Amino acid sequence: MLLDDFDYQLPQELIAQQPAVERGADRMLYLDGKSGELADRQFRDIVDLVNPGDVVVLNDTRVIKARLLGRKKSGGRVEVMVERVLDGGEVLAQIGSNHPTRVGSVLVLADAVEATVLGREREFFRLRFEGCEDVFALLERHGSVPLPLYISRAAGEEDSERYQTVYARERGAVAAPTAGLHFDRPLLDTLRARGADIAYLTLHVGAGTFQPVRQKDLAHHVMHAEWYDVPQATVDMIMAARAKGGRVLAVGTTALRALESAAAEGELEAARGETRLFVLPGYRFRVVDRLLTNFHLPKSTLLMLVSAFSGMDNIRCAYRHAINERYRFYSYGDAMLIERANL
Repeated sequence: MLLDDFDYQLPQELIAQQPAVERGADRMLYLDGKSGELADRQFRDIVDLVNPGDVVVLNDTRVIKARLLGRKKSGGRVEVMVERVLDGGEVLAQIGSNHPTRVGSVLVLADAVEATVLGREREFFRLRFEGCEDVFALLERHGSVPLPLYISRAAGEEDSERYQTVYARERGAVAAPTAGLHFDRPLLDTLRARGADIAYLTLHVGAGTFQPVRQKDLAHHVMHAEWYDVPQATVDMIMAARAKGGRVLAVGTTALRALESAAAEGELEAARGETRLFVLPGYRFRVVDRLLTNFHLPKSTLLMLVSAFSGMDNIRCAYRHAINERYRFYSYGDAMLIERANL
């Protein structure tokens, strides 16, 4: 399996720079993985496509204001992107600067906070915010929303609300689980009223989701690690639905990766920890029947995942159709509802 197998050309103007006027106002492309059938829908049509007894699984991670601007005490501008909050006022972070950042350097961030560079851990730096007892509060006060680089504008006040799902509660993500951005509370209430169950899990989306795949032979790619938690209540809800013939709809690739990671030994079990699950065509799905997702970047691990879920040829056709029909792509873009190919 080669990286170039997952390439496509996207007109720049189709990259969504703003969210829709309101949640749920986006379009949705429906793809049946078994037949390859495509249908142009509106996102709110999802209430007609979820049956009583189905389970809709949501990732309740909450995006933190992970981007901090500042300077080195020794001189030179820096940009810090927090990847993960640790104990004791420490974080793992990416640091962008004109010159290499050395261990022991002191950074002055937002003209208010000092951070000491403690060391390197693979592609991240380990930092300690001096005199800080609550890193989350510090980031909320001094950080900004970490919009992806393909959104070519600075984050604004609207993004604090719109780059966050309405059900976000567990702090720790540095990127939104974007499939969930389409839902508002009335739409979720409608799904419940129609007899669907709503289940929750947590996967803290890391900056690695935007990192390019550098290996041409995908057998050599090492997936970035992300922390996840699939609680027993969610497992019980899924197993009860399965027993009655209900289907599992994962809202987002993050929810899918968490569920499939929790079933890595064969049966779905409550689980928490790190996952490096890398889903390529040929992967055997154990839990998820349907996937709600957005459109993904060329050559990305997420495009590989949806290709595994619904078939490479189906995804190629769907993306060509979406481009021809001027769908909006990426984080603030339109949605896809995909039926699994190998049911």
